Amino acid sequence: MTRAGDGAREEVLRRVRSALADVEGVTHGGLPEPPRRTPLEGEALVAHFAERVADYHAVVERCAAADLEATVAAALPAGASVVVPPGLGFEVAGAAVDHAMTAAELDHVDAVVTEARVGIAETGTIVLDHGPGQGRRALTLVPDRHVCVVRADQVVLDVPDAVAELGAAMRQGRALTWISGPSATSDIELDRVEGVHGPRNLHVIITT
Repeated sequence: MTRAGDGAREEVLRRVRSALADVEGVTHGGLPEPPRRTPLEGEALVAHFAERVADYHAVVERCAAADLEATVAAALPAGASVVVPPGLGFEVAGAAVDHAMTAAELDHVDAVVTEARVGIAETGTIVLDHGPGQGRRALTLVPDRHVCVVRADQVVLDVPDAVAELGAAMRQGRALTWISGPSATSDIELDRVEGVHGPRNLHVIITT
């Protein structure tokens, strides 16, 4: 049984096909390379990253690897309850190791200390792929303070470089958390409110 609109539809499609009969096929040469700024390297790249992170009202420190544990300890308030993920590459005195703590339990934790997978200099963004030392998403979103350690050799220039570094995690379907400063939003009067969607305090330690 033919519906009333079928004839009109076929007529429209016939006219489209007829109009396109003489049009040559279009070939695609792939996407163009994204515009890139002059590459930064070494100390200039890390300094640019630190500057961008600080723009988001995060605390930024730099330290040598030998001083990392002391620097992390100094970043934590006295008497704070602290949780760390399994596989963290350094010791945090007095910290509990997360073994599937509930959201309610995490809500009573003052701070979390993690490592990062990538730091993006151009945007001041830290990316976690939740591998060893980075923890699960809830661990980095519920506590009020996040102390995140980024190695200088993990800093890349921009988002395309970061995506290249994160390729394996994306192919494995792992979650990625992109952090650009402490959690913040604004109300209708543009008053800044922090801590709505995640930690109110972000403390980034860049180690060499």
